[in-house]
Amino acid sequence: MVGTAGLAGVAMGLERQPRRASSSCASCEYRSLRMFCNLSPEQLYDLDSIGVQWRLPKGAIFFQEEDPSDHVAVLCDGQVKLSCTSAEGKTLILKIAGPGDVLGLGAAIAGSPYEVTAEAIQPTLVKNIRRDDFIAFLERHGEASMHATRSLSDEYKAAFDEARRLALSPSAAGRLASVLLQWGRSACCGKPEIKFTMALTHEELASLAGTSRETVTRVLSRLQRENLIHIHGTSITILAPEKLAQLS
Repeated sequence: MVGTAGLAGVAMGLERQPRRASSSCASCEYRSLRMFCNLSPEQLYDLDSIGVQWRLPKGAIFFQEEDPSDHVAVLCDGQVKLSCTSAEGKTLILKIAGPGDVLGLGAAIAGSPYEVTAEAIQPTLVKNIRRDDFIAFLERHGEASMHATRSLSDEYKAAFDEARRLALSPSAAGRLASVLLQWGRSACCGKPEIKFTMALTHEELASLAGTSRETVTRVLSRLQRENLIHIHGTSITILAPEKLAQLS
């Protein structure tokens, strides 16, 4: 995990080391759009005082599945892949976390090991907080505690939607459309344009949508031909969210 004691371990094998950042929660222009971060100035000041903000490179591992949950990480900018692995070594991508998500929240509150592995899929800005400090922060501030509860509720709903998508969506195109919509709406932070960076390979995107790499490539091409999305390099813009929702 990205803590003051474990920084070297997180950066192991990476070309660039994590760098301390200096921006504060109070100066974040998006905090009012994010569930957990939409706190009073007093609470934001307290949150700044217990957390350490780091800039991390693509590929950094925040924590691994089954590790003790000794920290939480508030994601300020960037994208993080959450995944789990079977005993046979098969990896399933569960979610792409975005700004405002609190990584390791459920495990920290329950005092249980991390359920997933969290890996940065692009350069990321994160506020790292020791578990004990975070729990004490929630005990001091009822509003923050309620926001954490709502964040957990959102995680539960996202997991339910994921299970429903994989089990009940009639087509691979529908499942992929649902993934793109969920990702785009999370990344746009309330802006009218739904645009995001596709930081996953087609094979990883196939894992998220429960289909094959070949199908992902074919469906993305189809959606672009039908002017539902626009792809430019790694950037995807959703042009017709209503039609994409109907497909999903």
